[in-house]
Amino acid sequence: MFDSVQELSAKLAATGYFIDPVMTMDIFLAGKLRKPLILEGPAGSGKTQLALAVAQAANTHIERLQCYEGLTDKQAIGEFDEGLQRLYMEFCKGQGLGWHEIVQTLKGRDFFRPGPLMRALECERPCVLLIDEIDKVDEAKEALLLEPLSAYQLSIPEFGTVEAKSIPFVVVTSNEERHLGDPIRRRSLYIRVDHPTPEREAEIIASRTPDASPQFHREMAGIALAFRNYSLEKPPSVSEMIDFANALQLMGTDHVTPELRDVLLPFLAKTEKDRRHLLLREGFTSLLLDGARFAKEMALTAGGEA
Repeated sequence: MFDSVQELSAKLAATGYFIDPVMTMDIFLAGKLRKPLILEGPAGSGKTQLALAVAQAANTHIERLQCYEGLTDKQAIGEFDEGLQRLYMEFCKGQGLGWHEIVQTLKGRDFFRPGPLMRALECERPCVLLIDEIDKVDEAKEALLLEPLSAYQLSIPEFGTVEAKSIPFVVVTSNEERHLGDPIRRRSLYIRVDHPTPEREAEIIASRTPDASPQFHREMAGIALAFRNYSLEKPPSVSEMIDFANALQLMGTDHVTPELRDVLLPFLAKTEKDRRHLLLREGFTSLLLDGARFAKEMALTAGGEA
């Protein structure tokens, strides 16, 4: 997908996704070696966004398998279109076709509706295959992925083996709700993804709010750190902080004050318990003070103004 690490880094940055050189190199190597990439870390740390950014940087599309409890093989791989099969059988009436010939046709690829795994392998040019939140399915479903993620093929009893037309760039994400099995880990490169440093988050927010000042970007990153250090059920993600920054700009302000608490709570408190915590006397204000302190520390480190 990319000819050099420098190209990958530049194109990811152009999408607004900023990572360190080591992680960039690992992503580049995963693509060249045709190895799946396991991204594991807390929810909201940017794992899914990395897959979207790689697809955008490579000017390709993304096939997404969203994992959840109860996910079936048919939803992941695909299934025969029974409606189309019945329509074909109606068409065959009076055509003089033998039953064996009809059955063979009905079990062909033309009547199979592919799921995201099969669509990714059948792409004429490489796409990005995102297997999102794999920790939400059990080990049996995880084992289903071993063949397409290592041999890049799917064995379907009805009509044989589907070989990949192109090798997708595979991103597997996990929020650590359960321990992933060793087989899938052996077949993949593993990257731990935590929330970005305040300096990195300020850079990310700056890419999405370019008209705002560096002080504003540092303030947003400082508030993000303060809220994540607090005992919230659902700490704000990077994307939520970008929404928060955009909301402030729409409101025509470049500074968060305690008076804005009630308007801004929907951006930062996503559970009733968190909302109650932030409504406590001085709770919101103390977090803003912590955020301001973090922002000042960033400014001093950068040699800028607080």
